[in-house]
Amino acid sequence: MADLSLGTADQLRDPDYTPPLAKAVPLGIQHVLAMFVSNVTPAIIVAGAAGIGFGSDQGALGFPDMTYMIQMSLLFAGIATLFQTIGFGPVGARLPIVQGTSFAFVPIMIPAVAGLGSAGLAGLMTGVMIGGLFHFCLGFIVGRIRHVLPPLVTGLIVLMIGLALVKVGVQYAAGGVPLMGKPEFGSLAMWLPALVVIAVTLAVKFFARGFAAVAAVLIGILAGYAVALMMGQVNFTSLGRAGYFALPIPFKWGFEFNIAIIVGMCFMAIVSAIETVGDTSGITKGGAGREATDKEIEGATFADGLGTAVAGVFGGLPNTSFSQNVGLIAMTGVMSRHVVTIGALFLIVCGFVPKIGALINTVPINVLGGGVIVMFGMVCAAGVNMLSDVNWNRRNMVIFATALSISLGLQLVPEALQHLGKTAQILLTSGLLPAATIAIALNLALPEDLDD
Repeated sequence: MADLSLGTADQLRDPDYTPPLAKAVPLGIQHVLAMFVSNVTPAIIVAGAAGIGFGSDQGALGFPDMTYMIQMSLLFAGIATLFQTIGFGPVGARLPIVQGTSFAFVPIMIPAVAGLGSAGLAGLMTGVMIGGLFHFCLGFIVGRIRHVLPPLVTGLIVLMIGLALVKVGVQYAAGGVPLMGKPEFGSLAMWLPALVVIAVTLAVKFFARGFAAVAAVLIGILAGYAVALMMGQVNFTSLGRAGYFALPIPFKWGFEFNIAIIVGMCFMAIVSAIETVGDTSGITKGGAGREATDKEIEGATFADGLGTAVAGVFGGLPNTSFSQNVGLIAMTGVMSRHVVTIGALFLIVCGFVPKIGALINTVPINVLGGGVIVMFGMVCAAGVNMLSDVNWNRRNMVIFATALSISLGLQLVPEALQHLGKTAQILLTSGLLPAATIAIALNLALPEDLDD
């Protein structure tokens, strides 16, 4: 229920209303804390896949590349959020939409940079930039392509994203990819902090109320961090080496065209755009009790794409609207976009301070693993929830079964495509592209009355 001490009921439903500053500031920071872990985790996963994260030779140097990627995740989440809340021209919904680094793109990014070190980041960031520009252009047609992605298709895609990531969560919780094959991997010493994270997260989520329930994963990670600290698993080397202020560097890793990454990013931009449409509608329904206007949906999509493109220029990862913050607005009843603007400014300040990225780097990988196991499971659950809206007749079951079997099979057995080119392997073994292509094609080709 909304706190009427923040303003009248009509004021709280008004995106242009600003609550008293003493209450607006903590509300804005609450939005940041609710998305903080999810926002920085993709950078850590991608750095690890590239071989510049935990367990790599960069450890002696304080993980400078991973710290920079985390820093950019914070900075451009804030900047992209300002695109949404303040806006300019047609860009921005002028609604309290929080932007952050998207998990949806991770299954595309992992094979694109696997084992390539920082040399693989040039192609990735170029793909992020071009994919962002494509995403921006979707703002002109987003309303006309929604019918191509019914719950059968979008639910399957979200489920595949989660299934592609759960393996990463377990690997992290057991000690991380660098330890695989070594005696420490999967030991009780590795699993204990991760299990503490999971247990505390679930306890807080189900038995706490208010802000604590919203920030359950963050609280769980802090608990696991404390356990890991007592077990001597926390290393503060990177924190001592990091500076107090640094500016983003355009094209830090260079510029390189990689057609597989570009195609993958453009495809996922469509998925992200549809997700943003849903989040925009969720905010207006939950906060103001109305449908989102076409102008708001188009502006949100423009901001989504532009935020991703600009992030790619400076070495950041793709941005999208964050669904957990949609729920936070419904919980607080505060629709003010200026509250979220305060949160965005906080993210931007953090993004200019490498010490913050280095502090995040002190979180052991097994502790992070406990958190992402929960988060990735929630991605799967979100996909299943979307699929609950499907009419499970024989036609739709066959579409789902065919798309799931082929896409998940290729993801589990990537060697089945070893005779194809590198581009085709990256796109097809992610599981997302074949799942979406097959589901969309069959959904459009097969008549609705097939069961009759």
